[in-house]
Amino acid sequence: MPLAVENLSCGYGSVEVISDLSFRFDTNRVLTILGPNGIGKTTLFKTILGFLKPQSGTITIDEKKTSSLSRKELARLLAYVPQSQIVPFSYPVEEFILMGRAPHLGLLQQPGPEDREIVHEVMRLLDIEYLAEKSCTGISGGELQLAFVARALTQQPRYLIMDEPTANLDYGNQTKVLECILDLVQSGIGVIMTTHNPEQAFILESQVVLLQSAQKHLCGSYDEILTESCLRETYDIDVLIRAFTYEGRELTTCRTLPKCSCKPGNRKQD
Repeated sequence: MPLAVENLSCGYGSVEVISDLSFRFDTNRVLTILGPNGIGKTTLFKTILGFLKPQSGTITIDEKKTSSLSRKELARLLAYVPQSQIVPFSYPVEEFILMGRAPHLGLLQQPGPEDREIVHEVMRLLDIEYLAEKSCTGISGGELQLAFVARALTQQPRYLIMDEPTANLDYGNQTKVLECILDLVQSGIGVIMTTHNPEQAFILESQVVLLQSAQKHLCGSYDEILTESCLRETYDIDVLIRAFTYEGRELTTCRTLPKCSCKPGNRKQD
């Protein structure tokens, strides 16, 4: 069930943020969207999700235009995990996750045993069953992020759209979320995510959409697009990319080279 963006231009009113963007993406893969702040990543997400109408071009899923689908139909195909996670009420985590079943329920219909079983399956998949009775306001940021992922997964979507899923998480929880994304891809779900860390695209071995300006964007595999020269042009920084072997696997790491006028020997000692 491919998701295709063809000659898409999007923005707000007469203001064009992204112009003539095209890419094609399928389930069982990760698509990472990168680019400087303010370049249009969130605008692109809003357009794919149907919150904004395209200024021109089309978005299709399995060759059906998303503009022809109802909100409920679209919610069964696309699920969204926002960047900002604020839960104003002390919902138990299991009840919070159950809210994701809304696209599959009729007006005023209450969730049934099948809906709760789907919730339990998703919590087992993400290894967060221990959170079931805990309050959403009393768990860690990493746990809350996984609860948001679980709520989205109970929609049983074909694609999961994640806006900077590791933002504001410590190193350990960032790793857990990335491992979760890899598990989801293995289960047949396509993941589209934004990030400010190009190294995550290497870890996930993802497809990449690199937004360099409103009119200039590059699409392809991570090893084709995320080169040292390309990242230098996009972010105006020096980057070092190196391949290495770990436990028989060929891996690649991406590191920023800081610009510093001081010499190591002149640094003050604590």
